[in-house]
Parts: sequence; structure tokens; C-alpha cells
Amino acid sequence: MDADALPPVHLDDVVDGLAVNPALPAPLVRRLFAWRRGWGRVAGRPDLTEDLIAEIVAVDDHWLLHALALNDRLPERFRIRLAAHRDKAIRSALVSRAATAPREMLEQLVDDPEPQVRESLAQNPHTPPDLRARLVGDHEPAVRAALAKHWTQAPEAVRRILLTDPEAQVRTAACSIYFAHLPHPVPPPDLVPALLADPVTRAGAVMHAVLDADTLRRLAEDPDSDVRAELARHPDLPPSVREVLAVDPALSVRVKVFARPDTPEHVRARIHASVQELSRAMADPDPDADDDAVLQWCQNTFAPTELRILHLPWVTADPLPHIDSPYVSFRVSAAAGKSLPAEAVARLLDDEEEIVRLTMAHAAPHLVDPARAESIERRYHPRRDKFTFWWDTAEVLTFPPATLRRFATDPEPRLRSFAPRDPDLPPELAEHLAADPETRVRRAVAAHRNLPLPSLLRLLADPSEQVAQAAAASPFLPSEHMERLLTRAGL
Repeated sequence: MDADALPPVHLDDVVDGLAVNPALPAPLVRRLFAWRRGWGRVAGRPDLTEDLIAEIVAVDDHWLLHALALNDRLPERFRIRLAAHRDKAIRSALVSRAATAPREMLEQLVDDPEPQVRESLAQNPHTPPDLRARLVGDHEPAVRAALAKHWTQAPEAVRRILLTDPEAQVRTAACSIYFAHLPHPVPPPDLVPALLADPVTRAGAVMHAVLDADTLRRLAEDPDSDVRAELARHPDLPPSVREVLAVDPALSVRVKVFARPDTPEHVRARIHASVQELSRAMADPDPDADDDAVLQWCQNTFAPTELRILHLPWVTADPLPHIDSPYVSFRVSAAAGKSLPAEAVARLLDDEEEIVRLTMAHAAPHLVDPARAESIERRYHPRRDKFTFWWDTAEVLTFPPATLRRFATDPEPRLRSFAPRDPDLPPELAEHLAADPETRVRRAVAAHRNLPLPSLLRLLADPSEQVAQAAAASPFLPSEHMERLLTRAGL
């Protein structure tokens, strides 16, 4: 059987790949409107004409319209039309593109009968401020809570209303230890006493409190470990209270003391050792334990990891004293610093901890020489530290063509998958990679311009869905083969 006659193992994925293929001819684009087994990806294409868009709207298929609503290139008149569609998911999808949306559409949706749509408007930073402010009086607490959590720089009048909302859910979102965006809002000073008195806003208000003797005592003795943890972060914390919190039963509180710039080094070392020891010795919670006890157990078991991933701005601001710190989070924070001298960069790039090496490489890729870049990539193993997974798909470090071609036959699959980054990779190497036993390598080469056609066609029938889809999305797939695939799919 000829390679171009091999039936795709994953026809649905092949069709999805064709839907985003930039070289797909317009007549074939139109044929995809009848496809009902995908996610409507063809409607997200940037090259849709108004005639094609009108056809998609007329088809009135949920997934096609959902993808169309998410299309940044959708003309205004179609957005306004879809804002009246009966499907709330489509109306919500329109909101996610508020940055380029016509005001008329947003005015229509701010009064939408579905809370889901209004909540999307509350969350979106591109919603015009005057329309966003209208949602502060929304009758649904979830909408007001979304506004409080996401609009961190709302006008003071808006934040006052949210901070004093009758619903605890809204007040919690308005005065929290976690917000969806930075910088965190600062509550008006006159509201802080009431926020400290309210159990649902107390933890979020601690950092803004004036620490008189009575307030200190109450916060240090609060049964909520989040309150004590926030107290441990307060810039005006007296040393005597800091020493008490350094041995707090909740390890998350100790971690906050560990991270303070004014914590003595011997106290920091004691906290680090105690967190490691106590976390290892901790028994699983009793089956009948209440939710608070289980949450505290979870926080305690996470504490050693938190020690490793702390971001310490004061270390980043003055990194040199910390590049040889015994603590991973200190070296990571130092690696994120600006204008480090070459010697310090080299030491951090060679650090024994992967998260330090990757942070330094990401902060200053231009200072990573080819040999060190190759060493970093060879040593990369995402399963060792789940917090380095982001590196797996990043293309931070670059390599010259000669190195990329050498990688094509390297024993390490990750490095072989880098070889197609060379736009002039010789056809024989591309063909070799297309037959690689590793999925990630075949996927990486599937859309290469120098991949011989027989190899590309074989990848359409690849046992991996990802590889088959990548091959179908290749702009170098001849149109006659695209047409055959659509015919095979019944389109």
C-alpha cells in the first residue's frame, strides 16, 4: 500500500489538524463546517472571510459558534449578533475577547440574564471601568465576588462597597490573602478595624493593621493559622512575637518567618530543619477529622515544598549575598535578579538544583554559552521537580544549526526533538526524525519544511494522536492530500 493511501489511525485528530492548517484552501475550509466530531476549530481561523463567517453563524452549531466567539478577528457586527445568542457559553466566550470587542456588545452583555456571562465581564480586565462598576450592585453574590477578586485596582468607592458587602463570600474575595491580579489592593484605613473584627476578612487585613499591643496579642493568639501566617509577614512585627511565631504549631506560619529579611540566620536555619523534620514525622489525619484539621495537615505537608518555591523580592533586589545560600528558594530568588555579574551567573547556571539553573537561564538566556545550554537541557528531568514543568515546552535557550543537526542523532529524545528548530535541517535528517521511536520527536518534525512528502504522509497515519494532528496541520501538506483526507472523513 502506498504511503499516501495509509488510513489515518486517528481521523478525528487529523481533521482537527486540517482545521488549523494555514495552507488549507478556502473551498476545503467551507467543507469543514459540516464536521461535528471536533471542537469547531475551523471557526477560529484568522483568515475567515465575512461570507464564511456568515455561513458558520447560519449553521448554528455550538462548537463552531463557540470557537467563532473566541476568534480575535471576528468583525464587530457578528459579535453584536452573537451577543444575543441563546447559548450562554457562547455569550461568555465573547466576553473573553473584550479587549477588541465593540462597546455596544459589552453594554448588551452587562445586563445579561445569566450570572455566568456577567461574572465573565467582572473578571475581564478589558471590560470598560464604567460597565464593570455597574456589577458592584449585581444581585448575584458570585458576580460581586468575582469583581472583588479580579478588579484589584477598582476605584475606592467600588472597593468600599465590596469590602462591606452583606455577603461573606464577597467580603472574603474583597479582603483576601490571594487575589487574581497584582498588585493587591489596600483597604481604606478607616475600614481596617472592622475588617480585622470580621473572621472572613481578618487574614486579608492583617498586613494593613497598626500593630498596637492589644492587636498584636489578639492576632498572635488567633486560632486561624492564616491570620498568624499573615502576622508573620507584617513589616512591623516585633522580634519578640517573631520568635513566638518561629515555633508556631502550623508549619505555614514558620515558613513566613523563615522568609522575612530580618529573621536571624540561626532562627532561619532552625525553622528550615524543623519544617523538614516535623513534616516527615506527621501522621495522616484521622478519618473523622474535621475540614479545618485536614486543611492544616495539607498545609503542613506542603510546607517543605513551600520553603523551596518561595519568591523573596528582597533577595532578588540584592542577590549577590545569597547566590551561595544553603536554601534553594534564596538561590532561585537571587537567580531572578537583574544585572548579576558574569561569575555569579555562571555559578547559578551550574547549581546542583535544577530549579535554580532554569531560573537563571530564563532570566539571562543571552549569558548562557552553548556548552552550558546543552548541559542544562541534558540534565533537565521534569519528574524530579514538578515546579520545573514549565521548562518542558519553553524555548528559552538557542543553539546554532550545527548543534541542532548533531542533536538529530543524539541518544536523548529531548535533544532530538530540538533538531527541527533548524529551518534548514537537511531532508535526510528530517526523514530520520520522522521515524523516531519517541512521539515528541516525530511531532516536532511533522511540520518541517524539509520533511520529504512520503514521511509526512506516513505521519498522518501515526499511532499518536498528537503526531497525526501535527502532520495534518503542516502547511507543506499538498492540497490534494488535504482533500482526500476530508473525503475519507465524509466531508
